[in-house]
Amino acid sequence: MPKIIALITLIAIIAFSSPALADSISTNLNNGAAVFEANCAGCHINGSNIVRRGKNLKSKALRKHKVDTQEAIASLVTNGKGIMSAYGDKLTPEQIADVSAYVLQQAEQGWK
Repeated sequence: MPKIIALITLIAIIAFSSPALADSISTNLNNGAAVFEANCAGCHINGSNIVRRGKNLKSKALRKHKVDTQEAIASLVTNGKGIMSAYGDKLTPEQIADVSAYVLQQAEQGWK
């Protein structure tokens, strides 16, 4: 939790000091939401998992499965794991980064 607070604080500081960067972060999250809707929501609607309940995208499950950083989520999206398909050949690195940031943000906010 302290890492999340530190990250939010850093983003707020950057956002207030650089409106262009704040717009970029917002755009990236909007892009991430669009990528999620087009590629992930079929199985992970609202952060759940229609195939395996315990492998959802909620904060508790992400921590439990050690996929609670943007980098770890991006690796999972890129390479897949188990029955989850890999998207490294379907999405650009930018799309993967954006959707990973979006998933992490939504998990931290309880998928509201």
